[in-house]
Amino acid sequence: MTMTPKSTRGTAAAPATRLSIVVPARNEAAVIEATLAALQPLRRQGHELIVVDGGSDDATRSIAATRADRVVVAHRGRASQMNAGAACARGDILLFAHADTRLPRDAGSAIVRAIAGGRRWGRFDIAIDGHSALLPLVARAMNLRSRLTGIATGDQAIFVTRALFERVGGFPALPLMEDVALSCELKRAAGRPACLHSVAITSGRRWDVHGALRTIMGMWRLRLAFWRGAAVDALAARYGQPRLPTLQVFARDPVPGTVKTRLAASIGASRAAAVYAALAERTLAAAAAARAAGFVGDIELWCAPSPDSAAFDDWRARHGVVLLRQGDGDLGTRMHAALASSLARGTNAILVGTDCPGIDVDYLRRAAAALTTHDVVTGPADDGGYVLIGLARDADVFSRIRWGTSDVYPATRARIAALGMRLHEMPPTFDVDTAEDLARFERAEAATG
Repeated sequence: MTMTPKSTRGTAAAPATRLSIVVPARNEAAVIEATLAALQPLRRQGHELIVVDGGSDDATRSIAATRADRVVVAHRGRASQMNAGAACARGDILLFAHADTRLPRDAGSAIVRAIAGGRRWGRFDIAIDGHSALLPLVARAMNLRSRLTGIATGDQAIFVTRALFERVGGFPALPLMEDVALSCELKRAAGRPACLHSVAITSGRRWDVHGALRTIMGMWRLRLAFWRGAAVDALAARYGQPRLPTLQVFARDPVPGTVKTRLAASIGASRAAAVYAALAERTLAAAAAARAAGFVGDIELWCAPSPDSAAFDDWRARHGVVLLRQGDGDLGTRMHAALASSLARGTNAILVGTDCPGIDVDYLRRAAAALTTHDVVTGPADDGGYVLIGLARDADVFSRIRWGTSDVYPATRARIAALGMRLHEMPPTFDVDTAEDLARFERAEAATG
């Protein structure tokens, strides 16, 4: 998770009770500007506005950067994104508002009054802005159901004191129904919510696109299955939210003298660093395109020595990647830790370096597809190493490997076989380590125009 520095534009001294408004977004360029414009009065009162992007492939981040105090990049999914926003928030009260929801004009004062009156969490009434004549009835039913059950939904803009949010552990790590699950925890810990009569207006686009009756019935079937204890991951896949593999990119800060040292011996440290940066940019562009095409999910840039560099921050802002620090230990230890972190979330993982020109959208598509039927996918390199490895289940395939030798891939393949894992090998390719590799790359580039 990374963030932009705090902006001072349009802000005032923090009020006695400060709100942190957290807006999760992904590919919301069409609506995010209007949503954030409506929140500027709260910013001018000294409240904080945080946008948490889930890897947008449009202009969401650049639009938000001009109107928010922080723009954070986090793993895709509202639970993950809202927890990331809460983690860097500075306010006393957290307010979670969807990117297509407009808060009432008195939102700040209404929340402060409710908290001052002894409530520790709550939500707004809702109206739905759409074309179907059924939407006013849907909204009234949502508001009534919430009052009767004490359960709120994300469309109703849930607010909660920071202390209570931290006490219940934040949003559960669920791919959907995270708002209902949080409401249950808040209700158990602090009683029923403050159900404010002030109206938040949310977009009716999902009702308009899929049809009001179909959407209503689908939501009720989803809730009924959830309350009956159905596996949330299965429900997410059933309702169009499959778990795409995480794409992990290992990279170093492109400082001359620290990257591509073998290449630098032939062409100089500065040019070698420039080549490294250009190849990394190429890899990240391919990764973003694969995400936009729906082949991979989150893109994690695992940074060395630290994510705190201008180059990494630029790549984060332009490609919507989550910045993470590579751990300690040898290459195998670091790669295993990265892959295992995604597998622990229930998501397959594909790891690549930054110096292979052959890693394009189609290469990533085929690797992701292979993980649906195999335990491991690898991309062998001509020099005896490999440029890609992906896992569908956690196993230490990196032990007893002599890194930096021509035996790396044969030893890894033998290790995979010894573990009884099903392996899919991608076609061999090359990475750019020497002047000869660079010349090969440049010839290929010239041939393709």
